[in-house]
Amino acid sequence: MMNLVKLCVGVTSVEQLEAYRERRRAEGHTQSVHVTRMMPKQRDAIIEGGSLYWVIGGQIRARQRIIDLEAQTDAEGRSCCAIIMDTTVIRTVPQPKRPFQGWRYLKPGDAPADLGGSGDTGELPEEMAAELAELGLL
Repeated sequence: MMNLVKLCVGVTSVEQLEAYRERRRAEGHTQSVHVTRMMPKQRDAIIEGGSLYWVIGGQIRARQRIIDLEAQTDAEGRSCCAIIMDTTVIRTVPQPKRPFQGWRYLKPGDAPADLGGSGDTGELPEEMAAELAELGLL
């Protein structure tokens, strides 16, 4: 299994991402789709249970389970990849991540734990949990 990590451009909080996904579900969308330029070479490993981890505000803070990766063509005729995901946003323990372009592979051992599991920050406010994670205290 393999994961992807990507910047969640234009989103400033997990709540904002969740609200967007909820609006899309209310419109009848049963899956989330994000289109990116390059198709991952490790496609088979990713669709065997991988997730797309979202970097929000300089930290990995959430993930969505990847259902499929589909080759597509954009309006200009260029090839691209549609990342098809479950609509559920799963919060993770905040983990610092420097800016980068596109997506990157994220090995399961390097991925942050889901909140609610080991490493749960409980009722800590998101900003405080992020700061503690940045200091290496979570």
